[in-house]
Amino acid sequence: MLLKKAYAGLPKTVGKKEANQPMEREWTSAIFKEPVQGAVWVGKTGLTGDGQYDQKNHGGPEKAVFAYSSEHYTYWQNEHNITDISIGGMGENFILEHIKEDSISIGDTFQIGEAVVQVSQPRQPCWKPARRFKTKTLALLLQNTGRTGWYFRVLKEGLVEEGQTFTLLERPCPQWTIQMCNEILHGQKQDFEKMQELAACEFLAPGMRETLQQRVEKRETPDIRNRVFGPND
Repeated sequence: MLLKKAYAGLPKTVGKKEANQPMEREWTSAIFKEPVQGAVWVGKTGLTGDGQYDQKNHGGPEKAVFAYSSEHYTYWQNEHNITDISIGGMGENFILEHIKEDSISIGDTFQIGEAVVQVSQPRQPCWKPARRFKTKTLALLLQNTGRTGWYFRVLKEGLVEEGQTFTLLERPCPQWTIQMCNEILHGQKQDFEKMQELAACEFLAPGMRETLQQRVEKRETPDIRNRVFGPND
């Protein structure tokens, strides 16, 4: 697994306040990342120069670094004709080569440069990538195809630079791949037994463990419209 590029960026506002079409209206997000030049400090809550606008749903120690596979961009371009999408487009901090969701697991711990990072959870896609690329169903496509990306927590802070290789230090839960997590979270069949098992994984981010436990207890299908469509609807 190779760090192809690191990205960081602060929130900015784009669009038009009075636009008639929802997808054209004003909105604020930190999805617009720029490539980092040289080494960057990776701290407990993220990269130097990076930030989040919606801090309720993004950022924090369990979502310090968002990682995405470079291989997915060809899929979005060719299979869904999103011609203006390219690496960095999903708002990732790390764009990675030679890795996808089916071959990385919750709790996987890596040395990268001076830092040590650990996989904490898959990304649950929201409406903002859809707004950016004017594709209303993009959040649904992200979760239904499993091309979500994932988050790292930072166990040891340090400098990281593009071109460096991730060295696997520990793999405590190989069964809980990001692909498997996505199937449990978003699959058509509600498998409450699997949800209970995943919720018991100590390496899964506490917020997601709590969400899964609530779904098990309530035996309800979550209403995802606000997350995946939001103000684009």
